[in-house]
Amino acid sequence: MATSSTTYTVSGMTCGHCVAAVTAEVSKIDGVVAVDIDLPTGAVTIESVAPISAQAVAVAVDEAGYELVP
Repeated sequence: MATSSTTYTVSGMTCGHCVAAVTAEVSKIDGVVAVDIDLPTGAVTIESVAPISAQAVAVAVDEAGYELVP
């Protein structure tokens, strides 16, 4: 099965708890199969079965208490 990979930047993450919170919320988006976060850069790479909207990612990141960088 082919997957789609998209990378976003999230601001405000400073620790492992931050990474866990964002990972948990983004993982709830339908179709997401993996979330990889690079804490020093704030890069959030999402693997999904189909492309997901930036709006859905922004809502999930906001729900975790952080902000998607435009």
